[in-house]
Parts: sequence; structure tokens; C-alpha cells
Amino acid sequence: MNTYWKTDAELFAIARRELFTAVVGDAMDKMGLQHQFLPPEIRPLRDDMVVIGRAMPVLSVDVFAEKMFGTANPLMEKPFGLMLEALDALRPGEIYLNTGSSPRNALWGELMSIRAGKLGAAGAIVNGYSRDTNGILALNFPTFSWGRYAQDSAPRYKVVDFRVPIEIGHARIRPGDILFGDIDGVCVIPAEAEEEAFTRAIEKARGEKLVKAALLEGLSGVEAFEKFGIM
Repeated sequence: MNTYWKTDAELFAIARRELFTAVVGDAMDKMGLQHQFLPPEIRPLRDDMVVIGRAMPVLSVDVFAEKMFGTANPLMEKPFGLMLEALDALRPGEIYLNTGSSPRNALWGELMSIRAGKLGAAGAIVNGYSRDTNGILALNFPTFSWGRYAQDSAPRYKVVDFRVPIEIGHARIRPGDILFGDIDGVCVIPAEAEEEAFTRAIEKARGEKLVKAALLEGLSGVEAFEKFGIM
């Protein structure tokens, strides 16, 4: 039975205070969950940004005009598709997670960050680019993307669904899974594995402090691993 936290708020506070993505990834490796990191192209807009929350997955596709009429899909007549509906559907503590379309335009920007922040969202992670970088940084809204690119999304992509399972790289993400991101990347913690994964990670992180102290005192790597089983 978990004794470290009782609520998401308590867990997320512990993660921000004591954990980092590497130690959570290590814990999941030990559990046989070995494909839980998003691709390394997805990085924080600023190195000190940390994001943790529940996933709100968003699926998008490429298009080649802002509006198209007479097609089989009525969404083609709607600028951005369901992007604004997906944005407005964010709940407190959730992370907007977008994938599906080609990396040829920005998928996130300042105005979206303002709306998401008003709704209490924890951050945004996009499998592509973001823009309005100065505005997002001024808001201090945690944003993870491939980097900065100003090209507009309106004539280039549409959101076609949200709160659906998606895949990014080798990781599968479902609504409600936990996303944890820092300078070293973003990992996905499946909801059914979160208690064990974070418990292991907390214990490993606390153990690593002992290893660090021993190494600083001159213990060899071999001796430290034999003593603590951590490296």
C-alpha cells in the first residue's frame, strides 16, 4: 500500500521536489515498461521547465487549406478542426498532448497558453513545433515541443479528435496517464502502473543521494554498486 501520497497534488509535489525523468524511467524499466519516453526531439522551451500532470491526448492531421467545402468530412469547413474544443476541454492538472500531423507548422502558441492557464492546465506537450516563444516564456507556461517555428497552423492542420489513445514514437498514451517532463525528456507513466513506478522512483532517488555522498567520499563505482545496488 502506498504511503508516500494520497492525491495527485501530493504526488506531483513530491515529483517536482525529489524526482526527475531519468529515475522514473529507470523504475519503469525494472517493471518491464521499457518504451515510455517520448522522442528526444520533444524538449522544454526553457531548460528549467518541468511539467507533470494527466494526459489529455489530441489527434491532428495535415490539411492544405484553412477551409474546404463539399468534402466528405464537415470538419474540413472548420478552421483548426476541433482544436478550440480540445483546448476548452482541458481540466485542472491536465496536459494538452498533440500529435498526428507533420512537423511543418506550430501546434501551440501564446494565446493557447493563456486559455490553458486559465483552465488550470499543467502544461502543453506537442509532437511538433511551438511559436510565440517570448509570450509563452513570459507566462511561464510549461511547454515542450521540437523547438520554435512561427509558421501558422490554420491552413496546414486540423484537430480531428481528443481524449483518445495516441502513440508518439514507441510510447502509447491514453487519457489519464501521467506525463512527466524535464530537461532530459518526457516520460509516460501508465495509470495502472503509477503507484509502483513512483514508489520505486522515490526510493531510488533517495538511495541515489546515499550513493552520491559515498562517491564524493571516494568510494569506487564498483564498491558503491555492490553496497547500494544503484548507479
